[in-house]
Amino acid sequence: MKTFQTLRSELTSELFPERSEAYCRWRHQFLRRRLGLTLKIAIAAYITFILMRLVMGQLDADGQDFAWLTMASTSTLCLIALFFFHRSHLGKRYLAFTFLGASWSITLIEQIWATLQGVAFPGIFAWTLVFLTQATLMPVRWSLHFAAQLGLFAYYFLVNRAANLTQVADSDWDATLWLYLFWFCAICDLSVLLYERLQYAEFEARQELEQERAKSEQLLLNILPEAVVEQLKREHRTIAEHFAEVSVLFADIVGFTELSRGIPPDGLVTMLNQIFSEFDYLAEKHGLEKIKTIGDSYMVVGGLPLERIDHLEAIAEMALDMQAAIARFRHINQRPLQMRIGINTGPVIAGVIGIKKFIYDLWGDTVNTASRMESHGVAGAIQVTEPVYNRLKSRYDLENRGEIEVKGKGRMNVYLLKGKKRELVESSRV
Repeated sequence: MKTFQTLRSELTSELFPERSEAYCRWRHQFLRRRLGLTLKIAIAAYITFILMRLVMGQLDADGQDFAWLTMASTSTLCLIALFFFHRSHLGKRYLAFTFLGASWSITLIEQIWATLQGVAFPGIFAWTLVFLTQATLMPVRWSLHFAAQLGLFAYYFLVNRAANLTQVADSDWDATLWLYLFWFCAICDLSVLLYERLQYAEFEARQELEQERAKSEQLLLNILPEAVVEQLKREHRTIAEHFAEVSVLFADIVGFTELSRGIPPDGLVTMLNQIFSEFDYLAEKHGLEKIKTIGDSYMVVGGLPLERIDHLEAIAEMALDMQAAIARFRHINQRPLQMRIGINTGPVIAGVIGIKKFIYDLWGDTVNTASRMESHGVAGAIQVTEPVYNRLKSRYDLENRGEIEVKGKGRMNVYLLKGKKRELVESSRV
C-alpha cells in the first residue's frame, strides 16, 4: 500500500514536473511573443470601443459618458505604456510584470474607477472574458493567471469592504454567480496547467527527436561530405559529378601483414585507430576530404566536393605531415612503421551510388594512377606523377626517380616529394 506522502509526491511530480532549462527558455520566448500579441489586440479593442462610444455619443441625446471615456482612456494608456515597456530590455526580462499589468489594466482600473465613484462594481462578464482570453492566448505559467485573478478579487473584497461601498449589480446577482465566477477561474487555471504539462511533454519529445536527428546528421557527415549530404536531402537521386582537376592521395603501411602477426587483434585495431585518427585530423586541418580506409590503406582528396585552387599544395602538405606523424608513431610504439604515399592530379568522377551502405567515392584514370603511385612507390617516400612535379617544382624539393614500369600504364617518369624548399620554410618562420 502506498502511503499518503508517496501519493502526494507522485501527484505533485505529475502535475508540476521539473522543467528543463531548454523548456524554460522556450516558454519565456513563447510568453514574450504572446504578450506582445495580446497587448496589440487589447489596445486595438479599446481604441475601437472608445471610437464607437464617441460616435454613439454624438447620436445620443444624453451626450457622452465622460466617466467611461476617462476610465477607458486610462486603461488604453496603461496598455500602450506596457507595450513599450514590453519591448524594452527590462520588459523582455520581467514578463510577469507585463502580464499582470495587462490583466489589471483591463480589470482592476475599472474597479479603481468605480471605487472613486463610491460604488462596488462586480464586472463579472468583463472579468470572465479577460481570464478566458489570457488562458487562450497565453496558456503557460498558470501561477500568473492565478495571481491576476487573486489580485482582482482581493481588491474587490478587501477595498470595497474597508470602504463600505454599496454593491452595484443586476437583480440576478447572487452567491450563485460568485460560485460560477470562482469555478470559471479554477477551470481557466487548470486548463493552463494541463496544457503546459502537455506542451512540456511534446517539447521534450521534440528535443529528443532533434537530438536523434542531430546524431544521425553527424553520423551521415562522418560518412559523406557536407555538400553531398545537403544535395542528397534536396534530390533523392544518384549523385555523380565531374571535376576537371583534383588531387588524390593514397597511403599504405609498409609490411602491414607481417607486422600484424606479432600484435594481438585488439592491439592492432587500437594502433590503426590511433594512426588513422591522426590522419583524419590532418585532413581536417588542411581542408581535404577523406574518402575511405581499406584495411591499412588511407585515401584522401583535395579540390572536391568544394573546388579550391590550391588543392595540390594542400595534398602535398598532408603527405609530408603524414610521414612526420607515422615517424612519431614508430617512436611511440617501438614498431618499424613506414608508409608509401602516392599522389596524382587530374580529372575525376565523384559521387554516391547504390542504395545501401553507400559511400562517397571517386572514379577515373587519375584515381587509378594515384593508387599505382602508392603501390609502386618506395617505403618511407612520397611518389608523385609528372603533372604533380610540374605544379610543385617551384615550391617543393622533388627528386627525379626516373622511369618505372607501372601496371596498366606502361613506363612512367615519376618523382619523390622531399619537402618544401628551404627558402620558403625560412621565410615562413620570419
